Amino acid sequence: MAIQITIRGVPEDVRDELAARAASSRLSMQEYLRRELERIVARPSVSRWMEDVRARKEAAGNRVPSCSILSARDEDRR
Repeated sequence: MAIQITIRGVPEDVRDELAARAASSRLSMQEYLRRELERIVARPSVSRWMEDVRARKEAAGNRVPSCSILSARDEDRR
């Protein structure tokens, strides 16, 4: 079942830019915005991504000391 979303208070210049992008993509504004929303949710937010990274680090149970990381970085710069 499709859900409707209404956004109030969108500045006119933002609306105009969205309309121009939709037109250049040969899409209606509704279709363009739907695709953009789908694109946004297809990728995790930065905070969700960080949570996932931390969880994988904990599950792996191993840690690389910061001095080793910095040493490897310095070696790459030489």
